[in-house]
Amino acid sequence: MSSPIPTNMLLPNAVDIDPEETAEWHEAFQSLVEAHGPQRAAFMLDELARLAASQSVRWRPTLGTPYVNTIPAAQQAAFPGDLAMEEKLGALMRWNALAMVVRANAAYGELGGHIASYASAADLFEVGFNHFFHARSEQHGGDLVFLQPHSAPGVYARAYLEGRLTEQDLSFYRQELTAPQHGARGLSSYPHPYLMPDFWQFPTGSMGIGPISSIYQARFMHYLTDRGLLNCTGRKVWGIFGDGEMDEPESMSALTLAARERLDNLVWVVNCNLQRLDGPVRGNSRVIDELERLFQGAGWNVIKVLWGSDWDGLFARDHSGALMRALSNTVDGQMQTFAAKDGRYNREHFFGQTPELAQLVEGMSDEQIDALRRGGHDLVKIHAAYAAAATHTGTPTVILAHTKKGYGMGSAGQGRMTTHSHKKFEDTDLLGFRDRFKLPLTDEQTLGLSFYKPTPDSPELQYLRKRREALGGPMPVRHTAAPVLDLPAIDNYAGFAAKEAGREMSTTMAFVRMLGGLLRDAQLGPRIVPIVADEARTFGMANLFKQVGIYSSVGQRYEPEDIGSILSYREAIDGQILEEGISEAGAISSWVAAATSYSVHGIAMLPFYIYYSMFGFQRVGDLIWAAADQRPRGFLIGATSGRTTLAGEGLQHQDGSSHLMASTIPNCKSYDPAFAGELAVIVDRGMREMVTEQRDVFYYITITNENYAQRPLPDGAAEAVLRGAYLFERVEADAAALAGGAAPQRVVLLGSGAIFTEVLQAAKQLAARGIASDVYSVTSWTELARDGQGHQQAYITGLLEGSPAPIVAATDYVRLLPESIRAYLPPGRRYVTLGTDGFGRSDTRAALRKFFQVDANAIEQAALRSLA
Repeated sequence: MSSPIPTNMLLPNAVDIDPEETAEWHEAFQSLVEAHGPQRAAFMLDELARLAASQSVRWRPTLGTPYVNTIPAAQQAAFPGDLAMEEKLGALMRWNALAMVVRANAAYGELGGHIASYASAADLFEVGFNHFFHARSEQHGGDLVFLQPHSAPGVYARAYLEGRLTEQDLSFYRQELTAPQHGARGLSSYPHPYLMPDFWQFPTGSMGIGPISSIYQARFMHYLTDRGLLNCTGRKVWGIFGDGEMDEPESMSALTLAARERLDNLVWVVNCNLQRLDGPVRGNSRVIDELERLFQGAGWNVIKVLWGSDWDGLFARDHSGALMRALSNTVDGQMQTFAAKDGRYNREHFFGQTPELAQLVEGMSDEQIDALRRGGHDLVKIHAAYAAAATHTGTPTVILAHTKKGYGMGSAGQGRMTTHSHKKFEDTDLLGFRDRFKLPLTDEQTLGLSFYKPTPDSPELQYLRKRREALGGPMPVRHTAAPVLDLPAIDNYAGFAAKEAGREMSTTMAFVRMLGGLLRDAQLGPRIVPIVADEARTFGMANLFKQVGIYSSVGQRYEPEDIGSILSYREAIDGQILEEGISEAGAISSWVAAATSYSVHGIAMLPFYIYYSMFGFQRVGDLIWAAADQRPRGFLIGATSGRTTLAGEGLQHQDGSSHLMASTIPNCKSYDPAFAGELAVIVDRGMREMVTEQRDVFYYITITNENYAQRPLPDGAAEAVLRGAYLFERVEADAAALAGGAAPQRVVLLGSGAIFTEVLQAAKQLAARGIASDVYSVTSWTELARDGQGHQQAYITGLLEGSPAPIVAATDYVRLLPESIRAYLPPGRRYVTLGTDGFGRSDTRAALRKFFQVDANAIEQAALRSLA
């Protein structure tokens, strides 16, 4: 493959009107390369391209390269390991992974599991584990490795050989509840840090989330380095993903950011086995060509590993270009068929296409043709690509590795449409797999699906341990220790919340003031990570531009239009704000990187992601769910929240459901405060829970853009605020409205967030009618409901008992939110809920609240009906 590209392959669609002149150009260019090297040749090509443009010659280079390996055989880095030993270890892992899945499904057919993905990716994993993936140690900060989720059995199989998992553990794959009853550890289906908190680093089970997360983790490492918080130089982010996964929007959405930020600490390995779950990824074209063009266009360094070492001799003899033409003209659907068939079929149907191809394999047996490996199954080729990627600078790298899905599964599944779901093997298939990989198993052991592990002092396990010791220890491993940070007293950053009672402000304004105070704290301030998608000015955060700056890896190369303003836009290499542009998926991925820094990097950071609440759980809910799996610590701030507070923005901007979605995530605590004093208590407790107590929780807090008079927090109410509700005030009936000294009727009013001001107004209106009210501020419906589920007597029961009064609840969210506490109210009490069910509208707040029947008048009428 190091030979010159045949001339008839350069312009397959062009008509050469002067072959003699063309040959002269070819010879001249070849002489230039030989005399002055590739760099000079590349310079001349650039000069010719500029000349062509200046002469209005409409030409651009083809985006893509011939269907051969990027690294010629002569330029491969030397393989540093024991090739035979690594192939033997890889075979053992393949077998144990297969046995694990097949045994589980033989006993419990419903458990599922996957074999074919790891079968195709095993060599890609093993080269990384043996030579490139650094664990965290005293000498190295540790690499971040995102692993293809369906290949989890292979990672467990490696951990078994390393002694980190037992045979009993492998016997309870996908049985996390049953395993402990038998003294075993249940192994999760895919990488789940929440379920295996000392093992898996990153959750990748939801397709597309691993790729985008890896990009923002790599960028966050640059952020830590540029801000002088942690030197991440020399560390890599590796991601092994599938070619079908590249169809996910999240996989592709941040490619240009990775190139723009020059993330040369990022390496993707795309396992191109050409098949997704149901069939070919690109049956009628070639996905590798498509991905190459995509990544090249986005600015990535692309390395193709298509053909194994067995093909080198064929390419060297292919002087006519017939082999290259045949490969370039074979679509993936047909390539998959070739993968599923044997050597005889491939001789007849691939190499038999032309006399030139047939001549290339004249001296080869059918067995030798069948053994021709794709590049992703050749340890030497893979190592050469990894080594080139690891030393590349300036841009991220993607390695496109050509593999066979179900590699080695033979007629049971190699390259077949059904291979993704294949979990059962006939006896002949099992014996064939054993023989294919030369496994040291008897027929009885093979058919009995016995796990195989050499003795601890065997050459195989000694080699395995030695390779990992050289790279810092076993992987994957998740760490949890991070130094505790000192936190400022609440009065230092939020004292105004209590002192300025009566002043009109929004809870968004109050939050931004608190955030500014936290950023000024000498200890905690540098660890705060403010994150916005593209609405910092909307949320009143423009003053932070000057205070802490917006992070830019290159600083600020322009003079901003508003440079004379005290709120001017300021970018800086050591800037603190992550302003991600119009990309909620990107912003939440940045938040995850910061919120998991305590685990990934051993340094606690405290991110605050501020966004339109509608564009959080509804828009990127799967990313938030995956974040929860990773045990994050940070704040999600749903600004301009609720269905009636955003007024004129309309249906797609008005949020009435985010608190419901947040309630489904066990380690997310969600609050909807009405006043700055409540907000301050919640933020302070959240910080202490996450940073001081180091609990794996995160907070979702909704804030609004509506200005209204702030009210002081009653003495001693802080703990009740955190539990979810407290008695705000008792509003007695107007004496003049009571006839003949009669005792007033009484209702209980519950309200949260911006609608609480409507509840207070309704209490006044009821008082004028001679009806007294006990008014409770509900700061968290979710915390009240969870408390009820976990205690014999719920907190809300004790809070409201002692009175037969009916209860009316109002919120800016759908009625299901206040309905969530119905079961925990004192028995025998009438309970009426008001909410904003349905689609939003554009209008004034007053009109919207009247429409949804959550304004003061609607609350008053609901109370009157409940008393009737």
